[in-house]
Amino acid sequence: MSDQESFISHLVELRQRLVRAVGVVLVLFLVLFFYPGAGTIYDILALPLMNALPPGSKMIATGVITPFMVPVKVTALVGFMIALPYVLYQAWAFVAPGLYEHEKKLALPLIVASSVLFFMGVAFCYFLVFGQVFSFIHGFAPSSITPAPDIEAYFSFVITMFLAFGITFEIPIVVIVLVRMGIVTIDKLKEARPYVIVGAFVVAAVVTPPDVLSQFMLAVPMCLLYEAGLFLSRFIGTRAKPESEYKTQP
Repeated sequence: MSDQESFISHLVELRQRLVRAVGVVLVLFLVLFFYPGAGTIYDILALPLMNALPPGSKMIATGVITPFMVPVKVTALVGFMIALPYVLYQAWAFVAPGLYEHEKKLALPLIVASSVLFFMGVAFCYFLVFGQVFSFIHGFAPSSITPAPDIEAYFSFVITMFLAFGITFEIPIVVIVLVRMGIVTIDKLKEARPYVIVGAFVVAAVVTPPDVLSQFMLAVPMCLLYEAGLFLSRFIGTRAKPESEYKTQP
């Protein structure tokens, strides 16, 4: 097979896997849109904020189609998150032919662990961080102000926080993979600990609201998860590539 034919075959496979991934997300979106319904899903997402607001408070929608579009976006987000393990599998299946055999064996554990940790990060943010942060913020609001958050601004805030905490909880996977592939040693990662701590607080200050509580609740898990990755890496170690093992030709 010529290089051009090989390139075209890769493009065809990439298109097929993208279509499969998007198709699953679309099906889940349609199911969720009709049951339990986009409005119900948004109400669940807004529950931590509504619980922190004074009784009788309502959110507002400043756009003409915002009351429809924002719940639709939330439903699409939930559909994508449910389909995330399948999407990750399609991505891995595309790159797997170019990997060593021992690297391919990491596929299922990485997919499962990455999905679980991402969902744990989102759950940690929704069930613990949101309630504490919203109560902290609105506790400083003057009594002369009636809070009325905009639903589109709230959705943007939620997306940012979910991504921040979801990606943060992937840190042990990143550390383990780096050590497993021999890219960096555990000793080097230990030496980088002070820089990781400083970087964690810098990242938390950038992606979270300008309050100390939310920054602290993101930075501390980042540091703890980094330490968890170092601890687990001790039991995994570096996998040496057998001399007789070659990459699979596309």
